[in-house]
Amino acid sequence: MKKTIITAFVVLSQLGLMAQKSNPPGLDLIKESDLKKDLYEFADPHFKGRSAGTIDELKASMWLAEKYRSIGLLPAGDDGTYLQFFTMWRNRIADNSSIHLFDTKTTSDSKLELWKDVSVAQMANKQINAPIVYIGDAANIDTNNIDVKNKVIAFNASSNGINLNVSLPTWRYSRSILAKYGMPLIRKGAIAIVIIADDIAEKAWDDANENFKRGSYDIEGGPNTQVNTTVPVLWLHKNAKVGLEKNLVYLSANLIVEKYPYPSVNIVGKINGTDPNLKSEYLLYSGHQDAHGIRNAINNDSTYYGADDNGSVDVAMLANARAFVKNPAKRSIIFVIQGAEERGLLGSRYYSSHPTVPINKIVAVLNGDMIGRNNIDSAAVLGSQAPHRNSSDLIKMAMEANNEGPKFKLDTTYDKVTHVEGWYFRSDHLPYARLGIPAIMYTSLLHDDYHTPLDNAENINYPKLKKMADWMYRTGYKVANAPIRPATDKGFKLER
Repeated sequence: MKKTIITAFVVLSQLGLMAQKSNPPGLDLIKESDLKKDLYEFADPHFKGRSAGTIDELKASMWLAEKYRSIGLLPAGDDGTYLQFFTMWRNRIADNSSIHLFDTKTTSDSKLELWKDVSVAQMANKQINAPIVYIGDAANIDTNNIDVKNKVIAFNASSNGINLNVSLPTWRYSRSILAKYGMPLIRKGAIAIVIIADDIAEKAWDDANENFKRGSYDIEGGPNTQVNTTVPVLWLHKNAKVGLEKNLVYLSANLIVEKYPYPSVNIVGKINGTDPNLKSEYLLYSGHQDAHGIRNAINNDSTYYGADDNGSVDVAMLANARAFVKNPAKRSIIFVIQGAEERGLLGSRYYSSHPTVPINKIVAVLNGDMIGRNNIDSAAVLGSQAPHRNSSDLIKMAMEANNEGPKFKLDTTYDKVTHVEGWYFRSDHLPYARLGIPAIMYTSLLHDDYHTPLDNAENINYPKLKKMADWMYRTGYKVANAPIRPATDKGFKLER
């Protein structure tokens, strides 16, 4: 009997050790109630959609910095603060630009109203006075048999060969048309492109217009800071075809590009490690605070709250911070909520090139992008498959953490090179991965409310968000306490 009791005690002790291994300390500090409270505050109308480069993004950033302070994170930004400011440069078409169509037969001169009659999809500082050569429907263009050099080329948009089964089709259709049909003409020497809208482009006009009006953004030295040498691309409504197809119309345009700076900011806090040797190394948690501000109204609401994208990750990072503050790891942990992600990963590009800790001491990046929607049992981690996988060690830890905790059924399709979304290249882990730092991205995947006012706090699946936050914490706990940092896979090279 005594032997049986001892055996039972040993078994129960082993089970206890297994449970301790499966449930790292601090897990109970990640609370659904905190996630919900924080997200309702962060995705509140008060911040007006947190558009990058606006006072609203800066106000939301100060809210996050105060959260860092109240949780107990140490400042790890610039000048002893939680903030790392950076300058992003914006290029936009100036209001005093002018675009005219002159009919040589009737001698009529039509001044087009910018953004109403004509939209500028690709900017350039250019004066153009040249005849427009109309070449018909895009789907029928044979660039091998057309002399386009030094000419203004016009064609009708066509959805032929364009994948419309994508997220944000009204945002992306015009870009797809330019990439498929316009860029080959530009490469052959066209000095300007005029695209005549089809029915699909007409329905997408307002959304595309909002993107074009904003222009382009970049940090200093980036490719979008210079637009003087690009070729202008104009969109006209479908009724313009009647005038252009006779090849009697001249384009007279004076396009003026304004360039000026905006401030944005990364919010950076840290928790020092406990191990004398490992505390000089850092696990980096990554998210972004900006959304899309005020845009076209949907259901009479024009605020793009960005609750899932990416408030869900930001509040999960706060929850993870609470857990690690009370239960520090051997390695130090740094939390970077980056600015201006929606403008082209600007904050993460800036931080990865101007880190506030030694870049070679960052052992891994756990990035999140949209973790609060869809089926409670499904999720994905990008960076798990070659060529996107840059650390088999890190992926192993993430998979073990999933198996020990939330047990998500993982979608692997979004991480494939062939996936139409190309999402691996659209979030803040990318600049770090390009530097060879082990990096992955957690997500609960896209949904119909993505980049709309319906991406609000009310529509978040909070039990799902709790499970995702747990998964990120479990992985981070493994990385931050591992005796050896995760290695970068040899021969890692992205496909683009």
